[in-house]
Amino acid sequence: MKIQYCSAKLTRSLLSYCILFFLTLSLTVSCGNPASQINSTTNTSNSTVSAVRLGFSAWPGWFPWQVAQEQKIFETNKISVDLKWFDGYLESISTLNAEQIDANSQTLGDTVSSISGGADQVIVLVNDNSTGNDKIIVAEGINSVADLKGKKVAAEEGTVDHFLLLLGLKKAGLSAKDIQFVPLETGKAAAAFVGGQVDAVAVFAPFTTQALKRTGSKELFSSKDFPGSISDHLVFTRKFVTEHPDRVQSLVDSWFATLEYINTNKDKSYEIMAKRAGVSVDEYKQYADGTQIFTIEENLKAFQPGNSLNSLPFAAEEMSKFLTEVGLAKTKPDMSKLFDDRFIKAYAEKVKKS
Repeated sequence: MKIQYCSAKLTRSLLSYCILFFLTLSLTVSCGNPASQINSTTNTSNSTVSAVRLGFSAWPGWFPWQVAQEQKIFETNKISVDLKWFDGYLESISTLNAEQIDANSQTLGDTVSSISGGADQVIVLVNDNSTGNDKIIVAEGINSVADLKGKKVAAEEGTVDHFLLLLGLKKAGLSAKDIQFVPLETGKAAAAFVGGQVDAVAVFAPFTTQALKRTGSKELFSSKDFPGSISDHLVFTRKFVTEHPDRVQSLVDSWFATLEYINTNKDKSYEIMAKRAGVSVDEYKQYADGTQIFTIEENLKAFQPGNSLNSLPFAAEEMSKFLTEVGLAKTKPDMSKLFDDRFIKAYAEKVKKS
C-alpha cells in the first residue's frame, strides 16, 4: 500500500466521532469492523508464544517499525511481533480500543481521547515529537496569523492539527471565532486548499506536500513553533502490560535497537521506510527534520512532571482541556495511570551496565 495524498482514510486525529465509543455500545456499529482494514505482516519465529499484535500507520516517526521487521531486530530481541499496517490511522485507534491488537503507534491526544471514552491504555514509550511535519499552510497574501481573521481555514475537527491551529491563534491573541473554520477530513482539506476553496489549511506530512503545490502558498507556522504539542507513542492495552511485562520490555528494547541500526545503516533504512511510505527516498528525507525521534534520555525526561508541553503529564492535561472545550469529550479522563516509564528506565539501566 502506498500513501495516497488524496486518501480520505489517512489521518492522525485527536478524536473522531467514529471512535468515540462512549457514545455507542458497539465500535463495529459506528466504524465497521476494523479488523477488515488491516494487513498483517508477521515476522516468523519458532516461539510457541503468540505474537504481539502491533499496529502502525503512515507517519515518519512510526516507519522504523518496518525496519525492525525487515532486519529481524524483533527476533534478535527474542520477541515475535505481528506487525499490522493500517491503511487508515483511525482504524488502528478503534482496533486498539476494541483490544483486537495489543499495542499501537498513536498520538498523545488520541490516547487521551480513548481514555476519555473508557479505554484502559498505557503509554510506555515516546517514539517522536512532530517538529515541523504538522503545518498551517496559507494562500498568497496571508503573511501573519492576524491575517487569518475572517478567512476560511480547513482542518479535520478534533485532530492534532486542529489543536495546533488553535494554539497559533491563541498566541496571536485570536480565537476560533475569529476565523471561518471549515471542518474537513485531512486529505479533503488539503485538496480544498489546492483547489482554492479555502484560504488556509492545517495538515500533516505527507499532505503538507500536496497543499504546498498551490501557487504562492507557504507555511505560516508549524509544530516546530510549539515544542511538545504533538507527540507520538507506543501504547499498550493495560491488560497486556499487566499480563506480559517481559514482552513489553522486549518491544521497547527492540525500538531502541532499531534506532541504533538506522543510525549506522541510513541508506538501507531510508530505502525501507520510503518504500513503506510509498514515496521516493529523496521525498522521505524531506520529512526527517520535521520529526524528532526521541532518544532514551529524551524519553526519560518527557515522562517527568513539568509545566510545559515537553512534559507528557502536562501535555496530557492540556489535551484533555482541548477535547472538553471543543465538545469532543464530555468528562475529563482519569490519567493518573496513563504513563508507565519502568520499561524505558529498565532499558536505560541495561545500557548503563553494558
